[in-house]
Amino acid sequence: MIVEAEAIERSLRTEVLESDFVVVGGGLAGVCAAVTAAREGLKTVLVQDRPVLGGNASSEVRLWALGATSHMGNNNRWSREGGLVNEILEENLYRNRQGNPIIFDTILLEKCFEEENLTVLLNTAAVEVEKNGADSIAGVHAFCSQNSTRYHLKARLFCDASGDGIIGFLAGAAFRMGAESKEEFGELFAPDAAYGELLGHSIYFYSKEIGEPVKYVAPSWALKDIESIPRYREIKTNMQGCNFWWFEYGGRLDTIHQSEEIKLELWRVAYGVWDYIKNSGGFPDAENLTLEWVGHVPGKRESRRFEGDYIIKQQDLIEQRQFDDVIAHGGWALDLHPADGIYSNQPGCTQWHAKGVYGMPLRSFYSRNIDNLFLAGRIVSATHVAFGSTRVMLTCAAGGVGVGASAVECLKGGCNPRDLLEDNRLRKLQQRLDRLGQFLPGVEPQNSHDLAAKATVSASSEFVLDSLPAADLWRCLDFSVAMLLPFRAGKVPMITFSIDASEATEVIVELMRSQKAGNFTPDELIESKRYPLESGIQELPIQFETNLEKEGYCFVKIAENPLVKVQLSTLRLTGVLALSGEYNRKVATSSEQNPPDGIGIDQFEFWLPQRRPGGQNLAMRVEPPIRSFEPENLIVGPARPTTMPNAWVASPGDDQPELTLAWDQAICIKRMIVELDPDWDHAMESVLMTHPEEVVPFMVKDFDIVDDHSNILVEVRDNHSAHLEFELDDVCETTGVTLVVRATHGAPAAVFRLRVFEV
Repeated sequence: MIVEAEAIERSLRTEVLESDFVVVGGGLAGVCAAVTAAREGLKTVLVQDRPVLGGNASSEVRLWALGATSHMGNNNRWSREGGLVNEILEENLYRNRQGNPIIFDTILLEKCFEEENLTVLLNTAAVEVEKNGADSIAGVHAFCSQNSTRYHLKARLFCDASGDGIIGFLAGAAFRMGAESKEEFGELFAPDAAYGELLGHSIYFYSKEIGEPVKYVAPSWALKDIESIPRYREIKTNMQGCNFWWFEYGGRLDTIHQSEEIKLELWRVAYGVWDYIKNSGGFPDAENLTLEWVGHVPGKRESRRFEGDYIIKQQDLIEQRQFDDVIAHGGWALDLHPADGIYSNQPGCTQWHAKGVYGMPLRSFYSRNIDNLFLAGRIVSATHVAFGSTRVMLTCAAGGVGVGASAVECLKGGCNPRDLLEDNRLRKLQQRLDRLGQFLPGVEPQNSHDLAAKATVSASSEFVLDSLPAADLWRCLDFSVAMLLPFRAGKVPMITFSIDASEATEVIVELMRSQKAGNFTPDELIESKRYPLESGIQELPIQFETNLEKEGYCFVKIAENPLVKVQLSTLRLTGVLALSGEYNRKVATSSEQNPPDGIGIDQFEFWLPQRRPGGQNLAMRVEPPIRSFEPENLIVGPARPTTMPNAWVASPGDDQPELTLAWDQAICIKRMIVELDPDWDHAMESVLMTHPEEVVPFMVKDFDIVDDHSNILVEVRDNHSAHLEFELDDVCETTGVTLVVRATHGAPAAVFRLRVFEV
């Protein structure tokens, strides 16, 4: 029993936590920053003002997490975010391929709770900043309403990943809010006042079929005249969750201080729309539906953006400018929304894509005037136009990984974020990020501690692309199709397809490639050929005359002809894709991006893969065979296809493929990293969408790593992860290690990297 005498006043219970790194904001950016730093040895505190992690990706908002893949609706092949971001998505796919947002909450919490260096403070809001002079933060004060405790958080480094930038704001960091003029940065896509300067908030809802009629009586404050919404005809009973992304409001208001007003208006819309669905008489299929869930927290798109030493702008994204200090990548469209949101007569968004992914520089991830403050999430240093792309959650999460690794290098080097720009420090940072699985466009860090680079590499077999065997499947050429193939320099092999023509006709076949290495937009026509066809099934041998001056991916395109079908193969293969010019005729008129003149955006064709279980390759023979899957790929290049597959792929006939690294003299091994194929092309949306498998077919399922005497160093079974790091109990002295593949999840065994370290 507690009995306490009356008092004039009392103070809150206060707990002082000292750490290396404090991250404020538990969205995907903050989670990735905090977990990365903690795993790399920093004592870290993560402060989140909500009861769950994930921000807009959490069960409180339920927006699918996406980034450079953009629903597989752009030309950014094999572009999904790597490292910790991919680890989270892989785990969600394995446990939750149906996209239950509650399960995604638990995965994020688990990733944090498993880190002994990480303290997570949920339901805790940062409310005050303590300074060390004008340009440095000494501490953050936060309050948890659930345990009535005030926290005093002291650290050497801080990261603001709070969305609205509460720490940066209180600390006096320079920021912007709203849209820049076209003139300030030369951004031709910058909006005018009629379009608006801010993106609004959105709220989603879910319905549920219960098998019997359900009535609905709307609250008195629900919106009544739903047909006054310009897009009301798009409302359907089968829409759920983030299908309602265009239920947006607030772009004409203060998206920070008027958030509650914005939320109330969005509630009026959501409950009013449900009233319209249930009671207007226009949706008879809604009779047995009940309203299962409505968001209590709006998904916020835009508020403050803080200034770093560099402000990312439209041209950086569209031109894919190279940054020496790249620490993350993005690839979502420049995606701006009219400020009037759901009440606007304009389209709900205007999206313009670049021809490929872009890098994001370290200089945009720290404050230009607060020396020890990192920035992560949607508040990073970007213009309003560039923010239209950098704001999406997996891009924010990749930036969070970059910030977490940067904090580690700062603490190890006793320096501030800006100091990491020095050559040696930057090189160490990018090596760390590369080891963690982060994709850094245009940068291939060479780690001198990786002993694999000094090894001789061999394998029991190697995939030789001489054919993709035919299945009893055919695809009509209602749209053009293409095979994306990795050719060596020299004469292009002869490619033979199986064709079925309903009558005598002809087809046009083209050889195309991207002008920019590493892109997958076929904007350069190399050669075009025309072939007559007879009626019926026949072989179509394609022999181009071109000699390629350099290796790289090319498109072998068969042009649209509805009279023709092409035979398919069920063999899926790392680094090879079938693509199509197909588009949705209900919502689009072509497969091209056709921007208006004068907005600084490129015109080009989209070439897209189908989602599994579709997306079969075209059956074909290749003479001479393509040899681009050799074991030497294991020690060079990024751990994903870029200009070439960058993977060792075993022969499908090899029942137990083996991959060996051998050294002339014995070495001492303590750590190893294996990087496998998680199908970097699949968007792997976190919620709402259902995926076809729990583990992608390209993943190695069971494998061992043995030493030169066949002693097992590592044994892995039922694997579903692409990036695996192992620390041996004891140092192993050996002249070689062999990775033995025992089973895969369907496709031929593939490995991108095998790294070996002494410590």
